[in-house]
Amino acid sequence: MLYAGFMSATLPPFPNPQEPFDTPQLLEVGSAHEACLRADAARNRARLLEAAARLIAEHGVAGVTMEAVAQAAGVGKGTVFRRFGDRTGLLMALLDHSARTLQADFISGPPPLGPGAPPVDRLRALGTALLYRYAEQLDLLLAAQSEPTRRHSHPSARALHMHTTMLLRQVLPDADCDLLAQTLMAYLDPALIHHLTQQCGMPLERLEAGWYDLVARVTGTDVPR
Repeated sequence: MLYAGFMSATLPPFPNPQEPFDTPQLLEVGSAHEACLRADAARNRARLLEAAARLIAEHGVAGVTMEAVAQAAGVGKGTVFRRFGDRTGLLMALLDHSARTLQADFISGPPPLGPGAPPVDRLRALGTALLYRYAEQLDLLLAAQSEPTRRHSHPSARALHMHTTMLLRQVLPDADCDLLAQTLMAYLDPALIHHLTQQCGMPLERLEAGWYDLVARVTGTDVPR
């Protein structure tokens, strides 16, 4: 499954998870005034992200600076910093839509990516989906992950790791699946995908076949023919 057009597509309602990911989050409650303030903040955030998306479409990722986004959105630069913290935070926010769409697919979408398929089939499908999604968004991903300490702590990265760990435990209950999940995710690191596809000239089909082989060797299963 490809994830092109992720910044312009309408995000579907996030489904109720069928699998445990983390401790349940408390619902936010407050006065109508507070709800109005939250709604205004959400609209302002969406307007800033739309401006950033336009800049990427016109000038590439290099054209996205806090100053440029502020000017394109018609707000002060301080507003952009308050919303996103820094440029990396802004770029990560642009990727959130795509990450949430992928999470919806593996939480409650159709198999083999979603529930209902054997765990090894779901691991294969997850890697394939990530591989092609990352290949489409390499410039943005690399720019957003320029801060190494954020790479594994971002909520979308933690969700992927937890999901991969859960699938591995269904196949290898006695293994250190937490670390094995990190090993599998390292194969799909955007910097490595960029190196292999852009600098080594490897086609994505070879990387996909390599993912199938890696999953087979880690889980002790056969590579599909």
